[in-house]
Amino acid sequence: MDRRTSLRWMLMVATSLPLRSLGLTPVGSAANAVEAKPYGSDPKLIDPYHPGELWPLTLTPAQRQLATVLCDTIIPADASSPSASVVGVVDFVDEWISAPYPRQREDRATVLDGFAWFDAEAQRRHVKFATDLSMEQLHGICDDVCYLPKAKPEFRAGARFFARYRDLTMGGFYTTPQGRQDLQYIGNVPLPRFDGPPLEVLKKVGLA
Repeated sequence: MDRRTSLRWMLMVATSLPLRSLGLTPVGSAANAVEAKPYGSDPKLIDPYHPGELWPLTLTPAQRQLATVLCDTIIPADASSPSASVVGVVDFVDEWISAPYPRQREDRATVLDGFAWFDAEAQRRHVKFATDLSMEQLHGICDDVCYLPKAKPEFRAGARFFARYRDLTMGGFYTTPQGRQDLQYIGNVPLPRFDGPPLEVLKKVGLA
């Protein structure tokens, strides 16, 4: 089973792992971010909104570069669909972690501290920023944090971040038209006619 197929299955059955503190000193943008106001209990859902219009966005240009690298490591382009960053997943992550709600505030600290962890680990191993690593070097770090239950103690902080960032990347990607097509999801598509459930389905559930 290839990685893209594995991600499809993970999306359908996984739930978010419980978040715990990463045990790292929060980076400045997480600790000092401006607290925005929520949009209230009666948002105008049919109005178009632009990035940063509802609340200030969080990621700096350097953080967006790292966000792009990690998103495209998790969901790279393949023969059936583009990479995660091409369909706007970095914008989704930035909007999500900037929202002034408890879960999003928690994710903001998780993501920003995780970015700091990746850069620190890249410096420790290769004396480079994470965005300057070769694919082999980047994958070497990702391999150590890609599965939390088996991560070594020194990598558990990075693995907790990576588990959540993978969830956000997959959630952002597979809710785009390209992601739904990659899943072969056929909902939300108008049909010229509907002839009812197929006979074999009705037989299987005992209705025919």
